[in-house]
Amino acid sequence: MTKQTEILIDGLTFTEGPRWHENRLYFSDFFTHQVIAVDTKGHKENIIETPYQPSGLGWMPDGTMLIVSMNDRKLMKFSNGVLSEAADLSHLTTFYCNDMVVDSMGNAYIGNFGFDLHGGGELKPTNLILVRPGEEPIEVANQLLFPNGTVITADGKTLIIGETFGARLTAFDIAEDATLTNRRVWADLSAIEEGYAPVPDGICLDREGAIWVASPTTNDVIRVQEGGILLDKIELSNSAFACMLGGEEGNTLFISTAKDSQKENCLKEKSARIETIKVDVPRAGLP
Repeated sequence: MTKQTEILIDGLTFTEGPRWHENRLYFSDFFTHQVIAVDTKGHKENIIETPYQPSGLGWMPDGTMLIVSMNDRKLMKFSNGVLSEAADLSHLTTFYCNDMVVDSMGNAYIGNFGFDLHGGGELKPTNLILVRPGEEPIEVANQLLFPNGTVITADGKTLIIGETFGARLTAFDIAEDATLTNRRVWADLSAIEEGYAPVPDGICLDREGAIWVASPTTNDVIRVQEGGILLDKIELSNSAFACMLGGEEGNTLFISTAKDSQKENCLKEKSARIETIKVDVPRAGLP
């Protein structure tokens, strides 16, 4: 039996970085430059309009919101109604910045495209950037093929990142200074099922240690176990670009979907929406 999602909110341009925070889902709407919050009833609030496209979201321990500013490759902070620069990432990146996870100490791990995706650029490996609170950004991993959605396990010891064009989830141990070691493949999605080729965009972690993966190329979200074992699949009518577990019980899966990711089409069609479905296992870890 096909699982049916419900539409929480629609009429958006392109949504990314969904995060469950203080009983609401926060997300970025790329092409309106808005960070938006919505409750489980669909009541929407525009939180902040950024000068450039917002992407990954997170929070510092003091409640300050962190926002990845894609096009100018900066990490912004939003507190007490004021948006300001937290770090300039442009010297460490070659193209747009994208998703981010922020740990319990406020350390932000930020991915980037590595090449001009929509302009027909050649695929090139790139890095993962760490911004510690009040410090200059540094590179903590390299040779990643489009580092994208990222999670941190509940014990704070492991970071897992989706390499979109590597079709894999890659894990690292997190050291006490927040740097990363012991790189390994957590799940090879290219071998997950014969004739099926999902790629990871946004991801989220559940209490059993499985990861939900939004796969835009296959129009679904899948639940994957370490080792690349497919546990569940939710098929969608449009492409899935990100997902997040939340809600009162932590077992509502919020899914960012859209027909397209090209700016002109997104602005014209406004096909992006947040869809929801109840799942069995609640959220864990970060974000």
